[in-house]
Amino acid sequence: MNAPQKPPVFATLGCRLNAYETEAMKDLAAAAGLSGAVIVNTCAVTGEAVRKAKQEIRRLSRENPGAAIIVTGCAAQTEPETFAAMPEVARVVGNHEKMQAETWRGIAAPDLIGVTEKVQVDDIMSVRETAGHLIDGFGRHRAYVQVQNGCDHRCTFCIIPFGRGNSRSVPAGVVVEQINRLVDRGFNEVVLTGVDLTSWGADLPGEPRLGDLVRRILKLTSVPRLRISSIDSIEADPALIQAIATEPRLMPHLHLSLQAGDDLILKRMKRRHLRDDAIRFCAEVRALRPDMVFGADIIAGFPTETEAMFQRSLDLVQDCGLTFLHVFPFSPRKGTPAARMPQVRGPEIKERAARLRALGDRVLVTHLADQVGRTHRVLTEGPRLGRTEQFTEVAFAADQPEGSLRDVRIVGHDGSRLHA
Repeated sequence: MNAPQKPPVFATLGCRLNAYETEAMKDLAAAAGLSGAVIVNTCAVTGEAVRKAKQEIRRLSRENPGAAIIVTGCAAQTEPETFAAMPEVARVVGNHEKMQAETWRGIAAPDLIGVTEKVQVDDIMSVRETAGHLIDGFGRHRAYVQVQNGCDHRCTFCIIPFGRGNSRSVPAGVVVEQINRLVDRGFNEVVLTGVDLTSWGADLPGEPRLGDLVRRILKLTSVPRLRISSIDSIEADPALIQAIATEPRLMPHLHLSLQAGDDLILKRMKRRHLRDDAIRFCAEVRALRPDMVFGADIIAGFPTETEAMFQRSLDLVQDCGLTFLHVFPFSPRKGTPAARMPQVRGPEIKERAARLRALGDRVLVTHLADQVGRTHRVLTEGPRLGRTEQFTEVAFAADQPEGSLRDVRIVGHDGSRLHA
């Protein structure tokens, strides 16, 4: 008798979009009949991310002797030769190719299909669509829907446009149809994701904006909770602001791509906003939606950053009223302009990142303390875990039905999550 086929092993590094695409690849690999392989979906956002990808490949190779290691994702797209040179790696697949059914058929049956090249990475900048791999229901309790991919901007620290290509959007009608299917399947929350979400629609007929998409979703679906992932605040359009102000089903939590609090550093990053733009946006949104909570990405130790410049990033946390911080110690990426700028010393970068994270811990505790005694509607993610509309984590005293919406009273916190 033939030995049973071993299903592929998948490992995902990096962002939520990568995790979404891993779910799509699972379906494509299964349909192709692929077995006995390990697929590593890599991240390229920092040099450290590439180092971790190599480390993960070596670990998975040791744990899965004899398995073909297939490397894909942003790091594979931007540095295919790096991974092709690793003895553990059997195939390197680009970001566009990983979403194509024929790629996985070729990997599963190379002799039959006639695709035997070790490196399958084409020019990502030539890709013009992103609607071919929509999936239903990634996530056990909330669903993530990719509506946009790629980026047309060229921030000096960022390699991602070269891993993801130019911005392209999923048509609104396709998004609405998918969300209606997700609601029919019982999902109570949907999150819109993308690489540069506020650029959604620029490549579609009539050039609609993200706010138009949000309002259309809320009008044409009965999704109980709609959430937006990371946005560029300077590109928030009037329709989006209006939706934030008037639509209770749009969750009061925004994660902002701020990156720094000093104007000169922002200019050297080639960002499209200045410090006052970020402060004004947060104040205006909070005036319209008093329960709005903000998170933000901030880079510590960008090239040429002085202590005074870094202090303005620290001050920005208070000036914008940020609650959730995602701190990145600067890591130069080969091929980016920032890698050629005068670098801050490594120990200083590490120390500044630690100070930012410590500040993040303090502002989170302040937010948690403010919620004690209040009632929140929580989406349950496990028997004793869930998140509020503001995306704050909540621990329950007793088991709750998973994936449900529950009104709970907050009785305390432990410094990292609320207790209900």
